[in-house]
Amino acid sequence: MSKTIREELEEQEKKIFSPFATLSSKTRGRQVYEEECPLRPAFQHDRDRIIHSKSFRRLKHKTQVFLIPMGDHYRTRLTHALEVSQIARTISKALHLNEDLTEAISLGHDLGHTPFGHAGEDTLDQIVPGGFNHAEQSLRVVDLLEKDGKGLNLTFEVRDGILKHTKGKGEILCEDPEAMASTIEGQVVRIADIIAYINHDIDDAIRGGVISPNDLPRDCLGCLGDSHSKRINTMVNDIIQETLRSGEGRLSVSKEVLSAMWDLREFLWERVYENETVHADFHKATKILRELYHYLIGHPDDFLVLTKMESYDTLERCACDFLAGMTDRYAFNLYEKLFLPLPWVVV
Repeated sequence: MSKTIREELEEQEKKIFSPFATLSSKTRGRQVYEEECPLRPAFQHDRDRIIHSKSFRRLKHKTQVFLIPMGDHYRTRLTHALEVSQIARTISKALHLNEDLTEAISLGHDLGHTPFGHAGEDTLDQIVPGGFNHAEQSLRVVDLLEKDGKGLNLTFEVRDGILKHTKGKGEILCEDPEAMASTIEGQVVRIADIIAYINHDIDDAIRGGVISPNDLPRDCLGCLGDSHSKRINTMVNDIIQETLRSGEGRLSVSKEVLSAMWDLREFLWERVYENETVHADFHKATKILRELYHYLIGHPDDFLVLTKMESYDTLERCACDFLAGMTDRYAFNLYEKLFLPLPWVVV
């Protein structure tokens, strides 16, 4: 019996991948058993499921840093996911890792992000019993919320990478085994996420007039480069070369580049993310989410027709999922409908 195309592709992986790479044929499987695709290896199949999901499409209308910017060139959660994917795939290809796995994790890592960026995440974390974390919510999206409660039934490796991609203000290279993705591809996505947002958030902040190129730390520019593309190139090349040099199957970064990345991220927190000009509108966005949450809790019949309450233990978690899945404009429109007077129409 002749091999399927998927089996042929899996054989190719065994020949060309690094011994540290994750083979598609060796996946730890899905939560619910299903027949394998005759064309696509498991992680490629996962990538396709994520791209075709509704939560992925909604990312185009979710804030990255700037709330509903007027310009067409500011990043959104969708373009951020694409930039993370591009950087992660470049690293994976150079290290002979599994690009399909890397791409699937990259494209799915922010599916659970709230409207209004991290301001929305912080708000839900404060008001929802048990708190809120966008990485955990991203896993919840692919496990339960997509496809009307059926989920996407992704492989363990993709789900693990999605859950463990985040780092906040923590270490850039994860050293904690409990927090580290179980695959090197998942670890690549974590650092690609940092490389992407460090650079594109600088680009957007300059575009928005929050900072100027002259504000950027001179020592960081001296180490990483004085342009968007040079900085990405320096970081990516350093990670690839240092990882190959170590030969240990763990990601490595030189001390100089790691220090510059850390300093540049600290600069962004101080001058951009916590800048009052950027935060001003997020105070209003926080008010919107808080009032919507309390309204939904008090009027469950107004929104339960849009969800499946039987999938939930509590009304609060149901309302949280509904809010977290909203785009910025959906939240604005719903708030306007519920709380603002509508103009009279004279016929």
